[in-house]
Amino acid sequence: MDVKNAFLHGPRAWNERFTSFLPNIGFVSSYADPSLFIKQCQDNTVFLLLYVDDIIITGSCASLINSVKAALHNEFDMKDLGKLHFFLGLEIQYLPDGIFVSQLKYANDLIHKSGLDDCHIHTTPCKSGLKLLRDTGVPLQSHDVTQFRSVVGCLQYLTFTRPDISYAVNSVCQFLHNPTDIHLYAARRILKYVKGTLHQGIYYRTCAHPAPNNHSLSALTLQAYCDADWAGDPNDRKSTTGFVLLLHGSPISWCSKKQTVVSRSCTKAEYRSMADTTSEIMWLLLLLHDLHVSLAAVPILHCDNISALALATNPVYHSKLKHIEVDVHFTRNQVKAGSLKLQFVTSKDQLADLFTKGLCLPQHTYLCDSLMLLTSHQAEEGC
Repeated sequence: MDVKNAFLHGPRAWNERFTSFLPNIGFVSSYADPSLFIKQCQDNTVFLLLYVDDIIITGSCASLINSVKAALHNEFDMKDLGKLHFFLGLEIQYLPDGIFVSQLKYANDLIHKSGLDDCHIHTTPCKSGLKLLRDTGVPLQSHDVTQFRSVVGCLQYLTFTRPDISYAVNSVCQFLHNPTDIHLYAARRILKYVKGTLHQGIYYRTCAHPAPNNHSLSALTLQAYCDADWAGDPNDRKSTTGFVLLLHGSPISWCSKKQTVVSRSCTKAEYRSMADTTSEIMWLLLLLHDLHVSLAAVPILHCDNISALALATNPVYHSKLKHIEVDVHFTRNQVKAGSLKLQFVTSKDQLADLFTKGLCLPQHTYLCDSLMLLTSHQAEEGC
């Protein structure tokens, strides 16, 4: 749904008026996300997601949804756009066993805006082992700096459905202040990769979809993978944290970011990555609770560093921990409380590698496939 003339009265005033009205018709705000509102009526639930003047409404009962729409229409001048197909640049395609989410038009427009309609394509978003330096290359002229910042900003938004470019985009984001032609080339390489994978998006299977090689319905599970590229930034020797959370086998949250402090060992860098991932898991569990979604088992966090796993489960290693911030021990507390399980994963199957380093084509493709990054045709064919 879309609200007409919402900005004539100012976005802040409009938001306050709308959110103040929702409790009158039975909605309560989510603790995890202030933009999400939930209405519970006996065994049925309606969810309302608000973004400025765009609204998504869904739920378990069509008549209850229609009554909510009618109440909103009576109070506000709104337009019902029907079944959700486009939302803030996201494109939603409905398949027999799930949905496919992409940003095809947005990516196409970005490539056209960058003048790369007829460019050759790249098969990976960055070179294997990419390490961009601060002072290499020729500084860009002012108009090229503006173009660089615009492209990188647009690429950041594209990562909403393209986790495969997250690391490469994070790398070029480090140079927004004083970019050079080398950094611009790296950004354009990402665009050339996107051009070759325009139709790629994320496939989300329904919970009723059978598990592989099993005729029974698959249980809803939450798994996470975390990794760190120790001292990976040659400019300041800070490490890169990468993680991805998968619900029912598809990614719902991911991150590639530089750590705020220098880690003195690989283990400490991995441990900090685990803490960031654990925090995201706890937030997601709170959101799932608000959505009345239950999991079949305790979430599992996969890590490929044995020492970091030991630190998170065994308090004997105190001497190795004294230089790590107290809040990093958040992971150990959650493991002890039974809210989280840790599990070792081999480097080959470490999905978070996609968010911490540039990969060669075979491994990049393997991880993309593992994250259900497909075309809509592949998803429909059940690949």
